[in-house]
Amino acid sequence: MPDYRDLTDQLTGLLGLSAAPLAIAFHDTVPDGVARIRGAFPPATEDGRTGAVAAGCVFWNDGQHATFATEPEDHANCSVGSLTHGLITLEEAASRADVQAVCEANWVQPEIFPSIPTVGSRPAAIVYGPLAECAGEPDVVLLRLVGRQVMQLHSAVPSLRFEGKPQCHIVAIAKEQQEVAVSVGCMLSRVRTGMSNNEVTCAIPGSRLGEVVASLKETCEADRLVASYASEDAKRFA
Repeated sequence: MPDYRDLTDQLTGLLGLSAAPLAIAFHDTVPDGVARIRGAFPPATEDGRTGAVAAGCVFWNDGQHATFATEPEDHANCSVGSLTHGLITLEEAASRADVQAVCEANWVQPEIFPSIPTVGSRPAAIVYGPLAECAGEPDVVLLRLVGRQVMQLHSAVPSLRFEGKPQCHIVAIAKEQQEVAVSVGCMLSRVRTGMSNNEVTCAIPGSRLGEVVASLKETCEADRLVASYASEDAKRFA
């Protein structure tokens, strides 16, 4: 099995990450030895929505610090995230007030929902935690990036896929389509997670992590050499 602590150190060093890489794994049952997320659910809305957090993307914050398992009901307050993670059907999502609200606001058009990437089969549990603590291959590794880091990643992965809202569907793209994808973010997620306006997210298929890190080593070294050249050359204009 790969040394995920070493891969974490390499990713952090190469890109200068300020947030720990997050491992996401989908399971048929809650894995033995993994603590279940705990929290009081707020009163349900009229359409029955409630959950452990406002939206599943909030688990991205918590999972940087500890490993824990979630079950479908923990995600249920956000119908969009529940859809992209394979936890509810398109028909169920369409009937929920939060989906109707974003459509009524013209934030998205209803026609996009059938084409949103989703996880193919309904998981019984989703585990979040620091990549460095990963005990098995994650399905997805999630990074928080700023502009320079996206630039470097694009050099390493020229096929890098760029996506918009909803932000969480890049998890499904990485898991199901095995593509590295960056999302510019979405207002739902930024408000619910407190994500910095300077940040975007990136989802890397767990099976491709070693390949991506190896390519980053080459492209980051090339960037270092070019930066050194540009710095010296700029002195001519001082």
